[in-house]
Amino acid sequence: VLDADGRSIPFKALYGEHKAIVVFVRNFLCYTCKEYVEDLAKVPKAFLREANVRLIVIGQSSYHHIKPFCSLTGYTHEMYVDPQREIYKTLGMRRGEGNTVSVRSPHVKSNMLLGSIRSIWRAMTSPAFDFQGDPSQQGGALILGPGNEVLFSHFDKNRLDHVPINTVLQLAGVKTVNFTNKAQIIDI
Repeated sequence: VLDADGRSIPFKALYGEHKAIVVFVRNFLCYTCKEYVEDLAKVPKAFLREANVRLIVIGQSSYHHIKPFCSLTGYTHEMYVDPQREIYKTLGMRRGEGNTVSVRSPHVKSNMLLGSIRSIWRAMTSPAFDFQGDPSQQGGALILGPGNEVLFSHFDKNRLDHVPINTVLQLAGVKTVNFTNKAQIIDI
């Protein structure tokens, strides 16, 4: 994978020493991925430190798109790219839209029409008009490490099939997060 400065890092180095939640996104223009990463940005670094877990997002575009995507989403955790989609292919992540009747991710706020229009607009107004990755590539989420241990894997069937973030956090031993904007009611 490549970091935001274009430096190459072996994929295994991301989870060799520590447990890591690794989220693969479809592409950086995908509105569902943008909204999912906006919610990943709300995971406090303190929660990850307490559990000794890394939170990593991997996209499949050029490394030049990492910093603008982090700025757009408010994401401050680790982000890398796999521009040739080698890891996506090795893991067997799908291409194309599979079952579209799946459960809709609680992290997707936009409807398909409005979200698609926003994605196209971002593509058209970006400095280098591109789709920032293969638009038919699906993503997924894994919990890996330390070492070669695979604790969880979910491969998205379509753009709406993101695994709920709190499910992944809980499985990795990280405190969960309130993603709603509503105040929590405490029953006494």
